[in-house]
Amino acid sequence: MIKISRIKLFVNNNLKSKKISDIVKSKLKENGFKIVSKNYDLGIAIGGDGAFLRMVKESSFDSKCYYIGINTGTLGFAMELGFDDIDIFIKKLTLGELKCERIGIGEIEIACKDNIFKHYTLNEIVLREQDLNTARFKVLINDELLENYVGDGLLVSTSFGSTAYNLSFGGSIVYNTFHTLQLTPIAPLNSKSYRNLLNSLIVPDNKTISMRPEVISKNILVSIDGDNYKYDDVLRVDTYMGNKEIKILRMNDYDMIKKINEKFLK
Repeated sequence: MIKISRIKLFVNNNLKSKKISDIVKSKLKENGFKIVSKNYDLGIAIGGDGAFLRMVKESSFDSKCYYIGINTGTLGFAMELGFDDIDIFIKKLTLGELKCERIGIGEIEIACKDNIFKHYTLNEIVLREQDLNTARFKVLINDELLENYVGDGLLVSTSFGSTAYNLSFGGSIVYNTFHTLQLTPIAPLNSKSYRNLLNSLIVPDNKTISMRPEVISKNILVSIDGDNYKYDDVLRVDTYMGNKEIKILRMNDYDMIKKINEKFLK
């Protein structure tokens, strides 16, 4: 049984989200829940997928609390609830009758000439050449050479992020609970001179994807869940699934196939 008493709301800065936030806050208080700003058991994002992502990042990918989202945006694939679900959600929350999915978090190590930087990712990491010229990377899976990539860039998504930016580049949809990584090329070159994979590659959770720049400057633009960073003299970028997870609450009738149909095909 999932026990929740202290809740923090993460609300988008628009009129619709704020109005729904006031309704949710009032209903939660009526049912005995405390609305707090720290030390919470449950984070509720009110907005679109970006609001859910911001909530998890602001919480430092906390594996102790639970997360759920109420959609007030457009697609809202990461958001479990709509406005019409709020009453039944609070009832289920009061009774402890929700289920939990454990979602794997990607871990990233960026090794530069003089330092190593560590990041976490819920959705994806994108690598490009810093001046947006043609990118060249030696790509290895557990130190085994996969390809000498040439193209616009490379994207590595988690299973949870497979329906985000990854999907825009023709990557595959992967079940949320699979703790896999997916390597997806961005506009790869394919000619007599260059041979690159044109499709995404899904690897299991015990594999590390290592991307090593093959250009002289080795200055890389790195985008992690939409946040951009510039790194100079990059030796390698390693992405892997460690032991870190977050816990997402689901209604008992949640089904990912149903979600795909509703969000992408209707």
